[in-house]
Amino acid sequence: MDIILFRVALAVYLLSALGYLGSLYTRRVLVARVSTWILFSAFVFHTLFFAFRYIKTGQNPLISFHEMLSFFAWAMAGIYLAFQLKTKTRVLGAFVSPVTFLLMIAASKDLGGYVSIPAALQSNLVPVHVILSVTGEALFALATCAGAMYLIQEGLLKNKKVSSFSKVLPSLIDLDRINYICLMLGFSLLTCGIMVGSIWARSVWGSLWQWDPKQTWTLAAWFAYAVLLHQRLAMGWKGHKAALFTLLAFSVLLISLVLVSLLFV
Repeated sequence: MDIILFRVALAVYLLSALGYLGSLYTRRVLVARVSTWILFSAFVFHTLFFAFRYIKTGQNPLISFHEMLSFFAWAMAGIYLAFQLKTKTRVLGAFVSPVTFLLMIAASKDLGGYVSIPAALQSNLVPVHVILSVTGEALFALATCAGAMYLIQEGLLKNKKVSSFSKVLPSLIDLDRINYICLMLGFSLLTCGIMVGSIWARSVWGSLWQWDPKQTWTLAAWFAYAVLLHQRLAMGWKGHKAALFTLLAFSVLLISLVLVSLLFV
């Protein structure tokens, strides 16, 4: 049942991605509104997948790299849907929905396989560490999508290319607001996740920090976002600068998430 739910969620994520991209092609916000409900349906099926997965295995479903990618996609979709309650950024789904679909494609590898959990990972702190960290990273991904769309919209306005296409894009104020909120929340959650992970590491290895590649790149990503937030809060960065440096910081996070996770498993 869990595999069926995953496949259904994957298919509905694809429909939402096509719908959002179609909203840009047709330049109609109504299409994006319908796609939002499709994305919500995918989110519900994805949530049910995690529930049935836990019932089936009786273990933390976020141990393997591919399962964490699935949770990343789920968190990113859920956070984006939550923003729809406060902001008029439905067309931002044209960035968010394809990313969630691609993450689900990557997560589908070894779907349904049982992962044997090492004794060192059989701790209540591990799922807390993973959930906090991955949710924080999902917020950073959403901040990056908002930043990328901000740069596109700003470029159209500066070049006086105000057309029916630019009019369907979210306002610069809403995009910058999402970028700021996601950075603040994401940094807080990632910091808490690192702290929980350090406490767990001390209980297992007797040391808060081991300086292995995963920890080192995670610290590098944390530092990049710390600098970005400092500039936003202390130096008043917003708009173009904040959007651009969000993309640069996310590139560091991608190295931490993808390259290190694949090369140093």
